Amino acid sequence: MPKKTPRRERKPDDTQNAHILGAGEVVRQPVTETMEHNFMPYAMSVILSRAIPEIDGFKPSHRKILYTMYKMGLLGGTRSKSANIVGRTMQLNPHGDAAIYETMVLLSRGYEKLLHPYVDSKGNFGKAYSRDMQWAASRYTEAKLEHISAELFRDIDKDTVDFTENYDATMLEPTLLPVSFPSVLVNLNSGIAVGMASSICSFNLGEICETTAALAKNPEHDLGSTLLAPDFVGGGQILYQRELFEEIFRTGRGSFRIRAKYTYDKASNCIDVYQIPPTTTAEAIIDKIVDRVKAGVIKEISDVRDETDKSGLKVTIDLKRGVDPDQLMRRLFRLTTLEDSFSCNFNVLINGTPRVLGVRELLLEWITFRVGCIRRRVTFDFNKAQDKLHLLEGLAKILLDIDKAIRVIRETDEESDVVPNLMIAFGIDQAQAEYVAEIRLRHLNREYILKRTADVGQLRRDIADMRDILGSEKRLRDIMIAELSKVAKDYGRERRSEIIYACELPEETAQPAADYPVQFFLTKEGYFKKITPASLRMNDRQKCKEGDKIAQAVEGSNVCDLLFFTNRCQVYKAGADDFEDTKASALGEFIPARLEMEEGESVTAMVVTKDYSGYLLFAFENGKIAKVELSAYATKTNRKKLIRAYSDKAPLAAVLHLPADGDCLLSASSGRRLLFHSGAVAPKSTKDSQGVAVMTLRRAYRVEDLRTYREGQFQNPNRYRTKNLPAAGVLLAEEDRGEEQLSF
Repeated sequence: MPKKTPRRERKPDDTQNAHILGAGEVVRQPVTETMEHNFMPYAMSVILSRAIPEIDGFKPSHRKILYTMYKMGLLGGTRSKSANIVGRTMQLNPHGDAAIYETMVLLSRGYEKLLHPYVDSKGNFGKAYSRDMQWAASRYTEAKLEHISAELFRDIDKDTVDFTENYDATMLEPTLLPVSFPSVLVNLNSGIAVGMASSICSFNLGEICETTAALAKNPEHDLGSTLLAPDFVGGGQILYQRELFEEIFRTGRGSFRIRAKYTYDKASNCIDVYQIPPTTTAEAIIDKIVDRVKAGVIKEISDVRDETDKSGLKVTIDLKRGVDPDQLMRRLFRLTTLEDSFSCNFNVLINGTPRVLGVRELLLEWITFRVGCIRRRVTFDFNKAQDKLHLLEGLAKILLDIDKAIRVIRETDEESDVVPNLMIAFGIDQAQAEYVAEIRLRHLNREYILKRTADVGQLRRDIADMRDILGSEKRLRDIMIAELSKVAKDYGRERRSEIIYACELPEETAQPAADYPVQFFLTKEGYFKKITPASLRMNDRQKCKEGDKIAQAVEGSNVCDLLFFTNRCQVYKAGADDFEDTKASALGEFIPARLEMEEGESVTAMVVTKDYSGYLLFAFENGKIAKVELSAYATKTNRKKLIRAYSDKAPLAAVLHLPADGDCLLSASSGRRLLFHSGAVAPKSTKDSQGVAVMTLRRAYRVEDLRTYREGQFQNPNRYRTKNLPAAGVLLAEEDRGEEQLSF
């Protein structure tokens, strides 16, 4: 036996943690308890304090940076070094300077991500539309707040929002900003939390303010009449479908398409793309075009390059002679991210609870929030005015006999008795007496006192007006509407994103896909690969996720149709040319996500065809087989999904595509095999037929597999045949076991 290493005794100073009770002990703890005590607090912190914006439109990191800049006096005047701003922000945000600086960059005008940026930047702040154009270090750039940021902090010192202590309780910071416009929908905002995410598109400021004002007057206002569609700082063309946007506005979820804008230079025979979707970059578009050209899918392009400069984005595509630029762009819209989808998920924290809201509900929540801010502001002014009136009323009593006030003060022996003596002499309270006692001797004259008390009447009228405002919801909303109108007038701009109706777009002329041989691979977990023979010759070792393996390998061509049958008795159709050529070393594309399958739906089988000839055999675990002509799945329209693709009366064991009738081998979990001719099974006219019984099974067993019989697979194939169906099949002969194992 190996000699045990003697345990080293720990000296009192052996480690700095020697005094910690239980240090170094291994404690057994249920995983559920560990999740509850460790993971759940982390998840809640990410959701509530990091990734999801609140009703004011900001995440905590945004709010801390903007408030720090506001307290630094950067709302006006000269810019400050970004490094200085980042350092000061760390008093509120105890994260690394790199994370703070990146957040500030995303808020800046120079980065060009926000429709209405909040940070006025100077220097290289990178570009949102470029993957490679990175921002300079914080020591080289400068920043201050944009003019519109004044609307974020309007009346913040008048108790409009709550304040809380920072992480070390040395400062106070606002929990929300009293924004005077719905910034939550004016600027792009996205975040990924734990188990949830948020993706809010930007809208035109003028349209949002008009819609919010209309909703404040009438909660049933028709949103589509004032809020047309989103608006992005990068412009582009939004493909408008009324029903689609009505659904997004109603539920806060959905996606819409946005495409790039371009011009054609006839003299140079090139296309200049100058606006792209917000979900992509110039480099990603160029890479996609290059890949398509190399694959032979696009042959009309001679060169593509990035000519972005200080004047803005520009991707130039040189064309070959005689190419129709508009027709080519329609193909590029389909094949590249020059046209992309923007997914909406209006997930916002409302009173500390994440909620996915439609536009109407979100704006109504903002109206409630803003009216609350205005009420708190009016209450603050009301209390201040009342206090001022109370002091001036005491001062007015002094006006009756200034000489008496001077005499009382002069004849008082001790300083502490001045205030009580004034209270007794003029019948005023302590606050009024303190105010009078603090007046300088030079101001104890009739002129000064008359000037100070002249506005008492106006002050009383203001107090009465403020009391009326606090008692009227309508007046509070009128104030909010007036402020919205001013914001729209001062900062509103024309739309940048053009709205085009999808139904009016010219259809793309069908371009035949490049026809070349490929091999298709499908894994058990649903990953798909399309690989050319040349690529396979270089490396045929297939890479799969841990625990996954290749389930099907089918030879075909790039013009084939692919049918993916799922566990929900549905089939999804796609063209082989819809998928990129890949390599054996890649994981492939996850089919349920690519074809937008339902939640929990998975791929069970893949069928490859060119002309929909032949048959499909559906083998069910109960021993029945349904034979359906493949032409039943050919559709005249471009439907991508067919329901009731096969029967749901019994679990599906296998799907087999036969170009023509032939011998098939059925395998059961009992180890029995049955060899039969598919011609013995009559085809059914309905796709979801239950089929006919082919193999009889005992209760504990089920059919596991169905495949075509290879000539020579068994030494005596007649052993496994039968004259009549259904049949029980026979166990494998000893001489066939090796062949059978090799074939699986």
